[in-house]
Amino acid sequence: MEIKEISGTAPRSSALADLGITVREQGADMHGTLPAVPQLAVPGTNWLRASALATLADIQLGLLVVREIAPRIPVTLSLEVHLFEEIAVGGTIHGVGRVVKAGRTVLALSVEFHDDTDRPVGVGHCLFMAAPDPSLRIPTGRWALDRLSTVQGLLSVPVAQRFGCQRIEPGIASLPCADDVRNSSRTLNGGLLPLVVEEAVLSMTPGATLASLSLEYLRPVRHGPAVARARMRGDVGTAEVHDAGSDVLAVIATTRAFPGRPEA
Repeated sequence: MEIKEISGTAPRSSALADLGITVREQGADMHGTLPAVPQLAVPGTNWLRASALATLADIQLGLLVVREIAPRIPVTLSLEVHLFEEIAVGGTIHGVGRVVKAGRTVLALSVEFHDDTDRPVGVGHCLFMAAPDPSLRIPTGRWALDRLSTVQGLLSVPVAQRFGCQRIEPGIASLPCADDVRNSSRTLNGGLLPLVVEEAVLSMTPGATLASLSLEYLRPVRHGPAVARARMRGDVGTAEVHDAGSDVLAVIATTRAFPGRPEA
């Protein structure tokens, strides 16, 4: 059997690094931080995007999975975040991630989010599994953690603009699969897919902010762009994300807005 080793070197670009996320181990847990800069605010508000916390959760919990299953490559099965209240931009969000259960095929993980005063502001959960192709290997060691141990950059433009995520029309948003948003297996980084879901939903509810964001990952986005199509029923949104380059259904998602959102 041919072994295909996935590179563990530094990322080819600074796209994800521009989020300023840092991660460090503390015993069995994985601690992550996210600068809640204004560029991560929901457009037209001072509230932090739920998708930003989802990206933080995917990164820090993914590193926990790497620690558990390396040299096997982790694949995200599901990702969800739930905010207790709207979070103002400014300051830093701190996440504490831990493994809930490490089964033979699936790993369950959780994360708790706090603000600078250690006040709980949200929670998240992920399910991961090892990639079905056993020939794929990721280097062992601390390479991934080391490259995220210091801030690599900060956003200078709104996050949707930085990643080229566009609202096509009410209920539809698109995220290109550019080189700087691909992961080491050359597919669109799954931690960014919450952004295109959020944009599709928010395009129907200007001024609203999401309290919950849940994604089920069905297939990777290999070609792109990732196109999200959303529908709303009251405060609840549903969305499907397709890989437009192959017409493959990649993600199904559910969202919930905070009560009292403006009408579209």
